[in-house]
Amino acid sequence: MIHALRGMKDLIFDDARRYEYIIGTLSRIARNYGFEYIETPILEETRLFKRSVGESSDIVGKEMYQFTDKGGNDVCLRPEGTAGVVRAFVQAKLDRQQGQKYRFFYHGPMFRYERPQKGRLREFHQFGVESFGEKSVEEDFTLIVMLAEIFEALGIRTRVKINSLGCTACMPPYRRRLVGYLEAIAQELCPDCQRRIATNPIRVLDCKNEQCQKLLEEAPKLSQELCEQCDRDFTRLRKLLTEAGIAYEVDTHLVRGLDYYSGAAFEFVSDEIGAQSAVAGGGRYDRLVEFLEGRPTPGVGFAIGIERIMELVRMPQERREGWYLGAMTPEALDRLLPLARRLRRSHRVVVEYAPKGLKAHLKGADKAKARYCAVIGEEELAKEHIWIKDLEAREEKTVPLKELEKLEAQ
Repeated sequence: MIHALRGMKDLIFDDARRYEYIIGTLSRIARNYGFEYIETPILEETRLFKRSVGESSDIVGKEMYQFTDKGGNDVCLRPEGTAGVVRAFVQAKLDRQQGQKYRFFYHGPMFRYERPQKGRLREFHQFGVESFGEKSVEEDFTLIVMLAEIFEALGIRTRVKINSLGCTACMPPYRRRLVGYLEAIAQELCPDCQRRIATNPIRVLDCKNEQCQKLLEEAPKLSQELCEQCDRDFTRLRKLLTEAGIAYEVDTHLVRGLDYYSGAAFEFVSDEIGAQSAVAGGGRYDRLVEFLEGRPTPGVGFAIGIERIMELVRMPQERREGWYLGAMTPEALDRLLPLARRLRRSHRVVVEYAPKGLKAHLKGADKAKARYCAVIGEEELAKEHIWIKDLEAREEKTVPLKELEKLEAQ
């Protein structure tokens, strides 16, 4: 028997319904906030992610599904969604529309070759939004509010962490101070942190190693060294969140390790999923469009890991819907097929082709979670009637087939 690859999982039955419900809920909320759907390819040039995610990152260095295709191109399966959306934004020349604002949402599979564990697979799914052209901190606030509304709609309890990553004015001097501090304690840090001092020092702050976290307690804090504008924006963001009644904590170790990130960074965590508690993360990336050869354009976005939240989502009570059509005699099937075709214009319809007894049809309708079970037997066929039972209201009746229009209106 051929099985799915390690770290890859089929979505079927309850999992598929749960996934569909999550994506439907998130898409509805995104549209309410003025975002429109964008679809980008699963396969991209590897250099897109080397530029956006960073060659020093574990994603690019260790985890990408990368290969040379038959045309000799260096390609990979996308490990995240933002880079592809920004590439599409630049390719469509939207960066040249000065003063215009564009808001997109996307969802789909991503791929990383890492050790599979609960809520973290090699093929996983993300839902994300990206906003271009809006520099105001109010847009950062709006995305945080949007995430809070999403998790409330899904019934997931979360906490919000925020930080400011500064800008091109205040980040470089801070980085130099941080590197000096890290070099002084380098021998006591874990191997990953020792490597990052030279390649990506900001990411050292995000290390989950307990020993490293203790050593970093006295590390310089960027939030205490922000320039006047960044400090004003961060103060404004905290004020807006407070006024909106959204509880948050400032986490000075919440960072993004690449130069194009600036301003607000935010993360939603849930205590319901253990140590790896992040369920969504985002922030401002005002230089990413420029990094990908576009014109300077402010940007901010977030992404949600769908597998991270699947088991936490509170599904609405499932209701019966649509029709189940069955025949008790072979001749009756010819009456059911045109009826099914007409009903399917506005209803979900399941047809059982094999003639069965009424009890078997009722069981089939129950299994199909249909609202109505409609059956034609010999007696109904002779009179051109159809027997219908409302499985929710527990009511039944027999009506003429010619009253199809009335059935469709139900």
